Amino acid sequence: MIPKKQAIVATLKSTQLFSALDNSEIGSFAERTSIRRFAPGELLFAEGEPCAGLYVVISGRVRIFKTSPSGREQVLTIEGPGGSIAELPVFDGGAYPASAAAVDESQLLFVSRDDFRAYCLEHPQVALKVIEVVGARLRRLVGIIEELSFTTLRHRLISWLLREADARGRVYETGTVFELDISHQELAARIGTVRELVSRNMARLQAQGFIQVQGHEVTILDREGLEADLASAL
Repeated sequence: MIPKKQAIVATLKSTQLFSALDNSEIGSFAERTSIRRFAPGELLFAEGEPCAGLYVVISGRVRIFKTSPSGREQVLTIEGPGGSIAELPVFDGGAYPASAAAVDESQLLFVSRDDFRAYCLEHPQVALKVIEVVGARLRRLVGIIEELSFTTLRHRLISWLLREADARGRVYETGTVFELDISHQELAARIGTVRELVSRNMARLQAQGFIQVQGHEVTILDREGLEADLASAL
């Protein structure tokens, strides 16, 4: 097996869609894929374009987002290695419902819509995995809608900080520390606001003693206080 194909097979094995396939089945699917490279900020596709096919991230990260008529972005999710992109339009035949752009230098597998649909007919277990992935995405989107509709910006920011701390924080006596590896502009797009309000609310939380920000490090100093603040919104 050539190194390029090894990399493709390793990526497919790590992807939820193909976790039920054996090595020979994954190898067969790998023959239908190609590798595409994207620079930071480069579009994979734009909302409303006809769906050409399915992507799977080999390396880097891809931002999935919607854009309002005024140009404001709402980030729906960010997919890293092993993440799949555009399952829904591959099946329903519609256009891409959102845009996708590389966050970093990224490599992705691409398989055409016709090839992927044909493979699902041959391997129904892949189609069932697609339903699981799309269902999980739907739940996340419902959560985003609930946050945007029923919570304040302050509480959306607190929720995001606590989720990041839980996902990748390091626990010390002083609190839980994690790297803020995105700009305030990108954070604003994730929680449905603008950069100035993110900066203002981060400064307010720091002044109130809930968090500490030093460079790109955020420390959750008073988790109980933040959770109580969130509970007051319910």
